[in-house]
Amino acid sequence: MKTLADLFQSSKNKYGNLPAFLTKNQSGEFDPVSYSEIYEFGLQLGTALIELEFPQKGHAAVLADNRLEWIITDYAVIMAGGADVPRGTDVTDSDLNHILPHSGATIVFAENDTVLKKLYQNPNSIQNIHTIILMDKNAKGTGKELKFWDLVQRGKELRDNGNRSIEDRISKIKEEDLFTLIYTAGTTGRPKGVPLTHKNIMSQINRIPIRLQAGERILSILPVWHSFERMFEMVCIYFGAGTYYSSVRTLKEDLKRVKPTFMASAPRLWESVYQGIYATVSKSSIVKQKLFHAALFFSSNIQSAKRWLSFRELDMTGRNFIYSFLVGIFKSIQYILNIIPAALLDLIVLNKIRQATGGKLKGTVSGGGALPSHVDKFFNAIGIQVLEGYGLTETSPVISVRILDQAVIGTVGPLYKETSLRIVDPNTSKILWTTEEGGPKAYSVKGEIHVKGDQVMSGYYHDDENTRKVMQGDWFNTGDLGMMTFNNCLKIVGRTKETIVLLGGENVEPVPIENILSQSEFILQCMVVGQDQKYLSALIVPNPEFFPEYKPGIGFSSAEEEARCAAKIQGVIRNSISATNGFKSFERVVDFRLLPKPFETGDELTAKLSVKRHVVTDKYSGLISDIYSDKKEEVLR
Repeated sequence: MKTLADLFQSSKNKYGNLPAFLTKNQSGEFDPVSYSEIYEFGLQLGTALIELEFPQKGHAAVLADNRLEWIITDYAVIMAGGADVPRGTDVTDSDLNHILPHSGATIVFAENDTVLKKLYQNPNSIQNIHTIILMDKNAKGTGKELKFWDLVQRGKELRDNGNRSIEDRISKIKEEDLFTLIYTAGTTGRPKGVPLTHKNIMSQINRIPIRLQAGERILSILPVWHSFERMFEMVCIYFGAGTYYSSVRTLKEDLKRVKPTFMASAPRLWESVYQGIYATVSKSSIVKQKLFHAALFFSSNIQSAKRWLSFRELDMTGRNFIYSFLVGIFKSIQYILNIIPAALLDLIVLNKIRQATGGKLKGTVSGGGALPSHVDKFFNAIGIQVLEGYGLTETSPVISVRILDQAVIGTVGPLYKETSLRIVDPNTSKILWTTEEGGPKAYSVKGEIHVKGDQVMSGYYHDDENTRKVMQGDWFNTGDLGMMTFNNCLKIVGRTKETIVLLGGENVEPVPIENILSQSEFILQCMVVGQDQKYLSALIVPNPEFFPEYKPGIGFSSAEEEARCAAKIQGVIRNSISATNGFKSFERVVDFRLLPKPFETGDELTAKLSVKRHVVTDKYSGLISDIYSDKKEEVLR
């Protein structure tokens, strides 16, 4: 299969009456739509779009969250030969005013009246839009918009009368054509458009290393317009699985109701489940607590032994045969001694914990940020396989992912099939490790990750300047730091680029936040941190002109003076990074630390006075660890 249109038709022919997508009705029950039905809905809506003069290779914006109408729209736009420009209902005014004109969209699908109101409050965003389509049946609109299901019915009437315009469009789709144009999330007002082709996405689907079975139940909770969830839904279509649209708010109930067998997820979800389990255990009787910890102990020993004996234990040093053999003997004895108590306690304790996920969950792919090691090991120990992956929107998105027979905890797995990779020294551009034949193979050496393959975009949409920053021929510079382990798995160890990905998968551009903070007379320099954490924090250099007690290289001479400075800076943060200034809740700076000296050229700063984020992160790793050691949950008020 070369295009998504091929995929949609193939799945309809293979899985016809199987449930493809399931959404909740007013009673809270899931209503199924089969593969045959979703395909027909797509043809009908696509036919109506063609009547509305939606052109081949045209762009249609879709401003909606996970729902049946979303996936029907996706089918329709793609089969009509176009590309969608997706965004959630939380789209900001600045996003609308940039994305809609920049993308060249001529049609907008709006989920409800709230989204419609945003559009009309930003008239410049819709100056090139000739049609607005309301998805929600209960949306009132203004009378100028078209209704989604009316268009589906119109398309059905056209097809009943012999209209086959969409089949003609399908026949003209090429693998080089765009199927989507996703704008990276950010706060700069100028998010970058990532154009992904049918070839990009089909390279992911055709080479998927994880196998699903027709009829499997998949719970969907991540935003469908994000590239990770989008790709995973296409994989589900490929295998004939049923996707249940849920949300974080109803996840607990839906896990028990749906009893999913597999799902895509973000690290924050599993940390939340982890914390919930421990909170429940802490409220239990002493006997139940001891049983829980005993079960975890024995199961962890069993899993550790299995990893070692199957060569799936993280190897950063290239262990020699004698050492591996001796440890192997110990692990074999460990396995034998722990197997019986582990099995009994699994039946008594851990099986009940797994029931909280429905009891049928075989595994989950986690993406959008790093999975905390303790959470990773915990779920592995209780019998839920979390397969961590790595990628970016620009790579459609997967570069590497753990697979069941190569699930090395602490890594993001082996490279995706037919993916080329280089580990490059960010300072000298020297290649340290590469998949290229005859190239260097320096294992466990940190460098910048560059990738090449069919999943990589050709460049940002109508943005040569940003394209030049990341593309070197066919090679894409991810801006992430990583290394190849001796297990031939990729390990992510940091970032050189600016975007911060929080534990919940939210993408934050720190520069606008830093620019706002640096406007304060009390702050000389600052750097926002928070990669793979729940919230943002900041490292701040006070301005000595306003705090004469602050001595560069020493800091404050007294705790009282430091506290006075901290109080003023806390006030700056509270007043500057707020909802009234256009910042979202996850963009707020929750905590900060004062640094003992300013950033200097040649050390923390480049010749252009740009902050070397990875250098600052390494230098002040202790301070950053201290910020997040208390698991602080509240935000500054």
